[in-house]
Amino acid sequence: MNPPSHDMPHDPPREGHQKTVIGWSEYVAFPDWGIDRLPAKVDTGARTSALHVENLQLLDSRHVRFEVVLSRKHSHRRVQVCAEVLKWARVRSSTGHYHTRCFVRTRIRIGPVEKVIELSLASRERMLYRMLLGRKALERDFLVDVSKRRTLGKPKKTKRKKPISL
Repeated sequence: MNPPSHDMPHDPPREGHQKTVIGWSEYVAFPDWGIDRLPAKVDTGARTSALHVENLQLLDSRHVRFEVVLSRKHSHRRVQVCAEVLKWARVRSSTGHYHTRCFVRTRIRIGPVEKVIELSLASRERMLYRMLLGRKALERDFLVDVSKRRTLGKPKKTKRKKPISL
């Protein structure tokens, strides 16, 4: 009898579903927010995804408004978004400190894959990448090749649509 293989994935892909290979950095889109490309760092060490936002405002007990800065070099390029609050939760940062963050749910597109994910709204102002893709956003659909970067290419710019507001 052969010993169990440790190379087998714990969560096999859905029937007939091929996983998409991505690199350690990829472009992502948030279709519901009118954002067609935002550089993101893939972090399999992080459970949840985090997005850098500015001017986070609580509109009422269930909704927030914030600005997504589209470029580090051109900070005036930003999109204002209103979203429903999924939850407020304590998150431990990479430095080991705990912070309470707002979590929202939205549709994300990474190459050919579109899915709904949860992400925390954070200050990543000092970070090179304003978007961090964690394991929960990657599970079941992606394999990460850490020797590659932007394997899916750079999405074409589309005419910016107004984001959905509440």
